[in-house]
Amino acid sequence: MSIIAQYGDVLIIMACIFGFFMAWGVGANDVANAMGTSVGSKALTLKQAIVIAILFEFAGAYLAGGAVTATIRKGIIDPALLSGTPELLVYGMLSALLAAGIWLLIATFMGWPVSTTHSIVGAIVGFAAVGISVDAVNWGKVMKIVASWVVSPVTAGFIAFFLFRSVQKLILDTEDPFKNAKKYVPMYIFIVGFMISMVTFTKGLKHIGLNPGFGTSAIISIGVGFLSMFLGMLMLRKIHSRVEDNRDYHFASVEKVFGVLMMFTACAMAFAHGSNDVANAVGPLAAIVGVVSSAGEVAQKSAMPVWILLLGGAGIVAGLIMYGHKVIATVGNNITELTPSRGFAATLAAASTVVFASGTGLPISTTHTLVGAVLGVGLARGLSALNLRVVGTIFVSWIVTLPAGAALSIMFFFMFKGIFS
Repeated sequence: MSIIAQYGDVLIIMACIFGFFMAWGVGANDVANAMGTSVGSKALTLKQAIVIAILFEFAGAYLAGGAVTATIRKGIIDPALLSGTPELLVYGMLSALLAAGIWLLIATFMGWPVSTTHSIVGAIVGFAAVGISVDAVNWGKVMKIVASWVVSPVTAGFIAFFLFRSVQKLILDTEDPFKNAKKYVPMYIFIVGFMISMVTFTKGLKHIGLNPGFGTSAIISIGVGFLSMFLGMLMLRKIHSRVEDNRDYHFASVEKVFGVLMMFTACAMAFAHGSNDVANAVGPLAAIVGVVSSAGEVAQKSAMPVWILLLGGAGIVAGLIMYGHKVIATVGNNITELTPSRGFAATLAAASTVVFASGTGLPISTTHTLVGAVLGVGLARGLSALNLRVVGTIFVSWIVTLPAGAALSIMFFFMFKGIFS
């Protein structure tokens, strides 16, 4: 009797617990990336940010989480080399989930915004290279993911830099900033609504049986964009410029207008994050369930059960509520001073980068993307606007993440191998 058949139920229960723990870590550490700018710029309170994150993280994980999950599940290891020993894949994925979960717990406790993608990819590469064979790792795919860790913050930083420059040119540096804010902010809201809707329809809904096609998706997305713009305009009507508000800070009334826009970009970022990062927790879990339910067959492709995405979404929400405030402080307050207009540029740039990566199935790091975007906004105001000591600490924590995940994973892999065989 094979180990898979003998211990199948035990392995699936362990996988669900470790998957939930990993998703908890994603919520506690990574959701801060989605919400840090909104809270740091004081556009949202911590409670408001948590409510938005719960709704949109869950929606992103459920509706658009399928494409990246496939990369984490199948892309990093070559399943063909494991067809004779499927239990090694199960031990490895259990080890990867537990290792990444523990590292995220440590990082969150320290207030470091580390990459959950780094953590899980490092853990999977670690157990596969040492525990199975160096050939079991799809190094081409790994190099693509590693390249995305450089490309994503640079891209987000670039977009954020020019977005904030457009805000400066169209609004902040004009004779009547408040009037121009009311004029141009609805346009930015339209872009947010259109972009999130487009990615959801073109890439996210396949696994729940909806695939409307590019043309239909574009038409629906334009409608969603206009609806978002209309809602934004209704909210903007309530904001009026008062002389006493602007006494201490020249742009106080203008920033109130951007506060409305930040609500939309916060929703976009939370959705984008849920769609990209739920994969880190549920990809390995789906691989384990696939192997056990097919009695040890290591399939190239397997359907993503809906309950796995729901478990991942629930874990993310639990982590955010219980421990998310630590990293929110680092991202929102400590890298550069954020106002709603700066926070908007950073969040929209990061969300754009993440949703397009989700659509193409590339598991980029939301952390790297958002920190890159915040740095881009800081640079638009000059190098002195950045807290370089905090930036340095964040970079060091990123470098440590990969080997830490790999080392823990290798240790747990041999432990599980010893227990079950």
